[in-house]
Amino acid sequence: MPKMLTEAEFIENMRRYKSLGVMARELKMDLRSLQKRRARVQDKLGIVFEVDTPQKRMKESTFVSAARVNLGIENGTVIVFSDAHFWPGIHTTAYKGLLWAITALAPKAVIANGDIFDGASISRFPRIGYDSTPSVIQELKACEIAMGEIEETAKKAYPNVKLVFPMGNHDARFEVRLASNAPQYEQVKGFSLKDHFPAWIPCWSCWPTDNVVVKHRYKGGIHATHNNTINSGVSMVTGHLHSLKVTPFSDYTGNRFGVDTGTLAEPNGPQFMNYLEDSPTNWRSGFVVLTFKDGQLLWPEIVHKFDETHVEFRGQLIEV
Repeated sequence: MPKMLTEAEFIENMRRYKSLGVMARELKMDLRSLQKRRARVQDKLGIVFEVDTPQKRMKESTFVSAARVNLGIENGTVIVFSDAHFWPGIHTTAYKGLLWAITALAPKAVIANGDIFDGASISRFPRIGYDSTPSVIQELKACEIAMGEIEETAKKAYPNVKLVFPMGNHDARFEVRLASNAPQYEQVKGFSLKDHFPAWIPCWSCWPTDNVVVKHRYKGGIHATHNNTINSGVSMVTGHLHSLKVTPFSDYTGNRFGVDTGTLAEPNGPQFMNYLEDSPTNWRSGFVVLTFKDGQLLWPEIVHKFDETHVEFRGQLIEV
């Protein structure tokens, strides 16, 4: 049975570990008891301990090289996909459609708007029964293959293409797990997800123009796209919710849009099957095309998976 910590020992360990979860594991103590003890000590001494949480580690992640990437696009096309959750051995219809669209439209930028990496084996969710998920290295190889093919296709279509990678919450799993369990390896090459995609610019948000922002997530819920543009004051393109839709909004300043880029994965894919328990989802597989004319965003266009071999775009079925 672990000994009780004195107040001085508790404070010393809190400052050492910064995370009650790590402290409980290292000292083999009950987490709930440590939470109550922390509250009592803070109230008694009037101090606030610096804590280490997954959210804090994500914000301090070495993933991003710049919080914001500005593209300054006046005329041309930008393709945005998200939530690919790349899985070993699977290239979805939407993924094949993405390669087609890049070749056909020669975009000036391709934005991978978060969650290319799933992190199934390092998820915060417990394992369901005896299900088997790919290892980190298997997932990472799948991501490297897919992102490499997208990069190669984009550079053939438009040699000066910009490749941008706003971070998603699933992408953060890669570094959060390492930061929690192997902090001594910080800044060692390969321990940051961005190290594996050197051609892609990592960031929190990408701004094609001053009035359009692309980031992985902002507001949540069924009305997220509407609330995103209302609260940001600009057109906002997000992923995360997998819904694939365009929500227009007009006021005295003109038109702007809330856009959800859907998922490049299959909504019923193995990444989601177990924790969704075979429930229906309001998700759609596809991605988004943004076209700019004289610095203004035209009505955003959706490329949607139609069936196993076709995507639909501009009223046409394209075989991929």
